[in-house]
Amino acid sequence: MVTKPALAAPDNAANQAMPDATISRRGFFMKLGILFNSLAAGVLAVPIVGFLLSSITRGRANGYLSWVSVGKVSEFPEGETRLARFENPYVMPTDGKTAGTACWVRHIAGDQFQVFAINCAHLGCPVRWFPQSGLFMCPCHGGAYYRDGSRASGPPERGLFEYPYKVENGLVTIQAGELPTPGAAIAALSGEKPPCVS
Repeated sequence: MVTKPALAAPDNAANQAMPDATISRRGFFMKLGILFNSLAAGVLAVPIVGFLLSSITRGRANGYLSWVSVGKVSEFPEGETRLARFENPYVMPTDGKTAGTACWVRHIAGDQFQVFAINCAHLGCPVRWFPQSGLFMCPCHGGAYYRDGSRASGPPERGLFEYPYKVENGLVTIQAGELPTPGAAIAALSGEKPPCVS
């Protein structure tokens, strides 16, 4: 019978029990790559998480419900329509000059006003008031509106949008956080349809 010689224990058996403290080149670059990818993911995640939480953290939930002054009652002579400018209450620091908005204020009589959005109901181009003809005209596609904001001619299917207004302490104020469209939150909150909706 032939027997195999017994294998001798290697001399470095004690060394195998201790982990290898050296790292290979491949392992080093793998760990370095994971580190850089983690940093890149963190840098990308910060603005995304900030955007998702911005409505909670900025506390602007009632920006749409803010009342903004467009001027004193005396600035709008009775029977005339004037351009007024106001600062949109629902702005971001990056809005810059676009936060400044305009509207048309028509003083009918006493404390009775109509405040129209400057945007055409067709595609949103700014309308101009022509007192000679008593019409609001849109330069983009020829839309025309009567002095009361109702549609006169052209492609718009409805009249100009109106802002809710109130007169307090000699000031005309409007609820200006959102463009007053038929499906807007302002229309839903008041429970009334804007006058341009039939």
